Amino acid sequence: MLAIIGGSGLTKLGSMEVTQRRVARTPYGEPSGALTFGRIRAAEVVFLARHGYGHTIAPHEVNYRANLWALKDAGADAVISVASVGAIRGAIAPGALVLPHQVIDYTWGRRSTYFEGPGAPVTHVDFTEPYSAPLRSRILKAAREASETVIDKGVYAATQGPRLETAAEIDRLERDGADLVGMTGMPEAVLAREISLEYAALAVVANYAAGRGESEHAVPLDRIGAVLEEAMGRVRRIIEKLCET
Repeated sequence: MLAIIGGSGLTKLGSMEVTQRRVARTPYGEPSGALTFGRIRAAEVVFLARHGYGHTIAPHEVNYRANLWALKDAGADAVISVASVGAIRGAIAPGALVLPHQVIDYTWGRRSTYFEGPGAPVTHVDFTEPYSAPLRSRILKAAREASETVIDKGVYAATQGPRLETAAEIDRLERDGADLVGMTGMPEAVLAREISLEYAALAVVANYAAGRGESEHAVPLDRIGAVLEEAMGRVRRIIEKLCET
């Protein structure tokens, strides 16, 4: 079963035929909200709003462990994470959809592994390629079939939040090789890896990062909503196409 985690701008899937909603309990606490089960075209799916259905949970306060565990426990074997990001590289503009292939983690203090606590074994997972190649290929194929443009590859910088970055911090991220900046990419990706969930992120560019383009002096927060609304329509079409097969 395919799981979809919706970020800012995607709190529900309009094309989803809902069959049930279920409150989940996990050994790691409560997830961000109830799991919504249903069908999109030929596929069974489960949806979870990362920030809660009223968008009340900040990026650094999300219980990522509970979210991923609940989806796995519900029968999901693959996760598409939809997240809004800022564009660092000039070739990427607001409204673009990007399928990252790498991530750099700048977060701190987040519960980032299931393998901790008394008696837990020391466990290392390979994270050379943080996103599932087969799932990325499926998303790219669905985008082509839906006639939607998705930029293949990008380096996602995961920052702590909830504040946006300074222009100098974005300069640093660019020197480090990042193309995009967001606040929810980690530890979500590595937690999925630890419990053998296929995982890929579909990043929606909401704005230029600080110091870039029209965000040279300030990020125009009042325009982000309109950009996300239009772009999420294209995300939904890609997901619908993905669920046809």
